[in-house]
Amino acid sequence: MARILVHITVGPDNPTKAALAFLIAKSIVAEGHQLALFIAGDGVHLLTAQAAASTEGLGTGKLQEHFEALNAAEGTEFYYSGMSAKARNIAPEQVVLRGAQAAMPATLVQLTVACDKVLCY
Repeated sequence: MARILVHITVGPDNPTKAALAFLIAKSIVAEGHQLALFIAGDGVHLLTAQAAASTEGLGTGKLQEHFEALNAAEGTEFYYSGMSAKARNIAPEQVVLRGAQAAMPATLVQLTVACDKVLCY
């Protein structure tokens, strides 16, 4: 199976696209592929419990449900931009994706090179 990177920069101001990004991530895992997820820019707003509970896309589902499925999955890699989170006053303890690690841009570059496919939202 493939190792797929999903890079998310869209925030809660576009709930349909934001939920779609996580729906695709959930689908990657469901299909048996290896998921690497990197959230940056305004996308880090989605990582809080409040955003997860209130974000629902038109035809792309509820963000909270996608997070629950991703948190239950094994073998996933979750990263978020530490710089983006700091600039938006999001502390590590507010991040609701289990095992998500703050990372620098170099991690995104390394993941891009290492993964078979990259999807950006």
